[in-house]
Amino acid sequence: MYKIGDFIIKANTGVCKITDISCLDISGIDSNTLYYHLLPLGDKKTIIYIPKASAHLTIRKMMTKEEALELIHLAGQVDNLDISNDKFREQKYRELLKHNSPIELLQIIKTTYLRKKSRTDQGKKCTSADESYFKLAEKLLLSELCIVLEKSADEIRELLKLSLLINQ
Repeated sequence: MYKIGDFIIKANTGVCKITDISCLDISGIDSNTLYYHLLPLGDKKTIIYIPKASAHLTIRKMMTKEEALELIHLAGQVDNLDISNDKFREQKYRELLKHNSPIELLQIIKTTYLRKKSRTDQGKKCTSADESYFKLAEKLLLSELCIVLEKSADEIRELLKLSLLINQ
């Protein structure tokens, strides 16, 4: 499916490069199982090992430039999560992060962005959970969009912000 040198997206990690595909020589692990060796883009010291047979559960191909532009264009049309219970909303955020879907990352970003704006307008602070999930979803999505669109994080943020505001 993937080959050495490919860039992929790993759930909860972001952009990674496949540096090797081989069996692991570790006690207690089946020596016949092939693993993808992933190097996260922002962390040159960590190697993540994903069994090749179940990789489809946690990794996916990077978006194409066309898919990335379409995602930004549709940002304002992405549904906001209307969940008033903090625990249920946080549970939904975790579930969406596991899916490793750009649309669902955008859904988290949009929901937390609008919640923060609403709370700020009311003179309240953003909740720590919303802030935390916003930062994680933004980091994951921006890491991919920056590479695919060859733009800085600030440029991508501005494109997303404009799209979110214009398409409301």
